[in-house]
Amino acid sequence: MSQPKRMAFFVSDRTGITAETLGHSLLTQFDALNIEKQAVRFVDTPERARALRDRINRHHQEDGLRPLVFSTLIATETRAIVKEATGLFIDFFEAFIGPLEHELGVKSELTAGRSHGMNDVEEYSRRIDAVNFTLNHDDGSTTSHLAEADIILVGISRTGKTPTCLYLSLHYGIRAANFPLTEDDLEEMQLPNSLKPHRDKLFGLTTDPARLAQIRHERMPNSKYASIEQCDYETRQAEALFRKLGVPYLRTTMKSVEEIATTIIDMAGLERRKMRPHHPQAHI
Repeated sequence: MSQPKRMAFFVSDRTGITAETLGHSLLTQFDALNIEKQAVRFVDTPERARALRDRINRHHQEDGLRPLVFSTLIATETRAIVKEATGLFIDFFEAFIGPLEHELGVKSELTAGRSHGMNDVEEYSRRIDAVNFTLNHDDGSTTSHLAEADIILVGISRTGKTPTCLYLSLHYGIRAANFPLTEDDLEEMQLPNSLKPHRDKLFGLTTDPARLAQIRHERMPNSKYASIEQCDYETRQAEALFRKLGVPYLRTTMKSVEEIATTIIDMAGLERRKMRPHHPQAHI
């Protein structure tokens, strides 16, 4: 018997990133339930707040279950209007700001958009610089400035190198390059020449051969590239090469980009590295 649908709204007067992140994190503990998630952003006027209130009430009537409302609304008026709805209103700021004000002995400024706004221009510029660096050093497209990389992800094709690098640069300001291992590299069991001077910055990505074959089959069906035999061979050789050279590596099978990136940061000690000053790159 299927579970009845329950709505979950992630509500914010700006981008909604914080409400979505925290709300999703909480709801992962209830995977057995049939929860339909919707983000409602820029609820920054009484009119929009009333429209959302009515929408929540309609879902309550239609589904027979109170919607869940995860909120980071700042403005008192819009927050009060949405709280009138017949949903379960979970106010993240109300839950955390009060105890912080009490402990710190000062009142918060309660300014909308600060969590993901451009409050620290220098920090924002460093992150954009890191993204530019990553885009310019994707998939071995260039070996210039590799010495300036904070980390170089290396591995066989389709193990998540590019999205992980982009996540590291965009969210953490880490200059991440990535480089593919070719069949020649695997047969000779050695690194590409351009990577040899940077062994201390290398981090390997690998995955389960069956999962790799599935991913590659979507890209090139019924090819040698996607065969389980080829995927098994490349995976074994890549991991043997990493062990031979002492390169730390991670199996990315069924891991999200967020998990991969944070695990790499922890294993490589990147949080302890100081960001480098701005280096001119092509702007995105």
